[in-house]
Amino acid sequence: MKTGALCTVRDIYRLIREFEEYFQQKHDLCLNEGMLLCSLKEGKLSSTALADALGLTTSNTSKVIKSVEQKKFIKRILGKEDKRHMYFTLTELGKEKLIKIREEEGEMTGFLNKIGEIAGTDD
Repeated sequence: MKTGALCTVRDIYRLIREFEEYFQQKHDLCLNEGMLLCSLKEGKLSSTALADALGLTTSNTSKVIKSVEQKKFIKRILGKEDKRHMYFTLTELGKEKLIKIREEEGEMTGFLNKIGEIAGTDD
């Protein structure tokens, strides 16, 4: 019996919520905070670039930035040419947190595999 695309999306969404709960408990970060850290692994980004990377509104991105900044995982850097521009980069503590998250990738891969199985089913 075909379940349809909507049921597939529902099942994927459930797994993502389950993963977010796991991630929160394991790393004391919400998923958006973790994705923000991941987005900064290559260097500094503006809040607009972070909003684009996270797929969030600028308002929601500001909340995530504030939260991660309070945890001392990121810091602000003023633009060199234009002091009105603000960029964000990982602190040493943020880099260490990202390393710890990467060490747990085996467990995270299990969630991704389940999502792949659900997305790949035709019934």
